[in-house]
Amino acid sequence: MKIAIGSDHRGFEAKERIKALLQSLGLEVVDHGCYDKRACDYPDIGLAVAQSVSRGEVDRGMLFCGSGIGMSITANKVHGVRAALCHDELTAQMARRHNDSNVLCLPADLVGDALMQGIVRIWLNTEFEGGRHARRVEKILAFERNHRHEDQRESSGQTDSEGK
Repeated sequence: MKIAIGSDHRGFEAKERIKALLQSLGLEVVDHGCYDKRACDYPDIGLAVAQSVSRGEVDRGMLFCGSGIGMSITANKVHGVRAALCHDELTAQMARRHNDSNVLCLPADLVGDALMQGIVRIWLNTEFEGGRHARRVEKILAFERNHRHEDQRESSGQTDSEGK
């Protein structure tokens, strides 16, 4: 499994510890930064990781910031990304089982190292259940597909009548 990771300055140390864990598990890690504790803007890193997942360059992604909220909001703006902010092992398990989460967001200021490692291990090892949950995830994917062209027209300045 290939994992993209990234953090802002507040999540840097947690990212480095989890990076070491992932590598010890034999996973390939692509680190999108940050690379030290100097202040940086979380959207830059969050978008890089989420786009890597969206483009299929990696299997999954992990993002770290102080609360996990900013990274979660950012990653979920990217087409095809289902980022889940998890604070415990149960939310990590449910994010995979029911939502097929492909990006894990972690709150570096709120979760200790042992718990964070447990969250990561469960998230990595839990399979998507499919079934009724697949139908629900498909509704999200269908919305994205149907509205992606609208978003592209709006960003290019086209009106609805021009884009149809």
